[in-house]
Amino acid sequence: MTVIGHPAAEGGVTSGLDPEQLEAVLAPRGPVCVLAGAGTGKTRTITRRIAHLVDSGQVNPEQVLAVTFTARAAAEMRERLESLGVAGPGNRIAAQTFHAAAMRQLRYFWPMAMGDMRWELLEHKFRMVGRVSRELGLDVADRDLLRDLASEIEWAKSSGLGPGQYAEAARRTHRDLPADPATVAQVFSAYEAAKVAPNGDRLLDFEDLLTFTTTILRSDPSIAEEFRSRYRSFVVDEYQDVTPIQQDLLDAWLGGRDDLTVVGDANQTIYSFTGATPTYLLDFTRRYPEATLVRLQRDYRSTPEVVSLANAVIGKARGRIAGTRLKLVGQRPSGPEPVFAGFDDEIAEVVGVVAKIRSLIRTGVPASEIAVLYRVNAQSEAYEEALSEAGIDYQVRGAQSFFERPEIVAGMRRLTSLAAGAAPPPMAPVDAVRHALHSVGLTESEPKGANARARWQQLLRLMEIVESIAGESPELDFAGLVARLEERSRMRHAPVGAGVTLSSMHAAKGLEWDAVFLTGLHEGSMPLGRASKTTEEVEEERRLFYVGVTRAREHLHLSWSLSRGEGRGANRRRSRFLEALVPNPAADLDPLPERRDPDPDVLAALTAWRKDFAESEGISAVNVMSVSMIRSIATAVPTSIDELAKVRGFGAERADVIGARILDVIDAALPGRRRGETAGRK
Repeated sequence: MTVIGHPAAEGGVTSGLDPEQLEAVLAPRGPVCVLAGAGTGKTRTITRRIAHLVDSGQVNPEQVLAVTFTARAAAEMRERLESLGVAGPGNRIAAQTFHAAAMRQLRYFWPMAMGDMRWELLEHKFRMVGRVSRELGLDVADRDLLRDLASEIEWAKSSGLGPGQYAEAARRTHRDLPADPATVAQVFSAYEAAKVAPNGDRLLDFEDLLTFTTTILRSDPSIAEEFRSRYRSFVVDEYQDVTPIQQDLLDAWLGGRDDLTVVGDANQTIYSFTGATPTYLLDFTRRYPEATLVRLQRDYRSTPEVVSLANAVIGKARGRIAGTRLKLVGQRPSGPEPVFAGFDDEIAEVVGVVAKIRSLIRTGVPASEIAVLYRVNAQSEAYEEALSEAGIDYQVRGAQSFFERPEIVAGMRRLTSLAAGAAPPPMAPVDAVRHALHSVGLTESEPKGANARARWQQLLRLMEIVESIAGESPELDFAGLVARLEERSRMRHAPVGAGVTLSSMHAAKGLEWDAVFLTGLHEGSMPLGRASKTTEEVEEERRLFYVGVTRAREHLHLSWSLSRGEGRGANRRRSRFLEALVPNPAADLDPLPERRDPDPDVLAALTAWRKDFAESEGISAVNVMSVSMIRSIATAVPTSIDELAKVRGFGAERADVIGARILDVIDAALPGRRRGETAGRK
């Protein structure tokens, strides 16, 4: 069966389109706003619209400028246009990012506007920020501070702010600052001055490409006329993500004209921290009252079950963006219901997720069609280890694998040096590791600034690994602990391109998989703890969660844990975004009758068996069972495989593999149990 809107249905420019897509494609030349929900075929629609404008003679191919936000998206747009026969040799439609388009125009128009003055591209701000910071007396040894200062300058410039406007804007928008606003503004001012040479030559950063192109087009009528005679029709993809300086450039391109098609979804606005704003999308029909407005709501990506959950997630949104809410309508056949799973601790959650991944692979789902998504990159480490030990290939998207990240490399180098050289401080091995990592960024409290915080989170995760190793092998001294940590690093399965994808939710935008696992869905992670200051920040986290849900085509698994690690108190609660979504509020609770305390004999026997079994299999003990899982079994004392499978976090798959052995351990620990009690095992 051919699905309407699926690429297989493509023939002519208008063939195979659903009614709304067709309306957008055939809309008259002029302002057109396409509100396109996730999976509704927006790229297909806008490329067909461009092809229709060309085929109908309304515009020449060379007069179209289509812009988007990533080189990958621009390349996909060009490929689609080539397949439609309206791009390629002899029919060159410009499909570029904002920055690539501005750079090309600036290189052409600069000599006309600026004469002999020259410019070069400053591709990275870091070195220049470091130079001016040193001159201002700041701590340039703190590389995270410099990265955060560079990020703040980039945000300010993207927002159209100068050094004199920065401090007030930063306070008003609750920026996560690496230093006080006045200091950041001072660095910003010095940075801008340092880019200008005494003879007037300039270094231009990426934001300058946009602002200088805008200035030239607005200040020189002859240049503006030449440009506008060349480009007459404009298309902007992902319009909810434009920044103020990108909108300024777009206005300069248009020069009062209105042959503009924009496509976007305000409910997928997740980059406001970079200066992006959905305001221009939300205000489009106010600015152009005569604009054609089309809503694409037929979702061809996901099953109705996934679509229903996505609608429920975004249905709770508040604020102005919620007023543009699109209600998706699933077009695919029915599939499995989304799975909600709560776990005692993070280790149990990882084990449960990997067990489910293994199960999906066994049923025929390719590993490359499975993704594990999380809120921050530091959460990848546990999945890297568990997938490696399970023999499942993986790739980390948008970041290096855990032990390759710069802060972890620095931390490991520091620990290895201490273990091989002078004796570490006279303290417990775990405390000695923590003391050593302090010098590379593991401070007692969470630092200020996004980059410093990300580094701190990675080192905190390294410290948790150390604590886990020490818990399993308390006899290890400092050198032994470091050696075990190095061994853990070396045992990692080499990432490959065809494996399970590990990705932050931000890096997953624009992608899709057959099966998606949304993990770490507890308060403090989703929404992120520091993102709970204002309603606007919480709502952006909700939209990020929505983006995560809509990455799944068929299988969707949502999980959370109630504590950080084994033996720690259940001091978490699942994300507020899950309220009213979980079908059975008690789904994450053990359905077996529980006694108040675990049986001490069963607890001791299972703990000893887990250690022996892990050593015989060459795997980590926590990948056999978590401590909390052992306690749950020792409390429930199951008498059959069916009962064992119902123990929280244990599951049917683990029961199939080791269930019979565990029941034998329980029987041996309770010699008084009558054989008749176990005769009915299934």
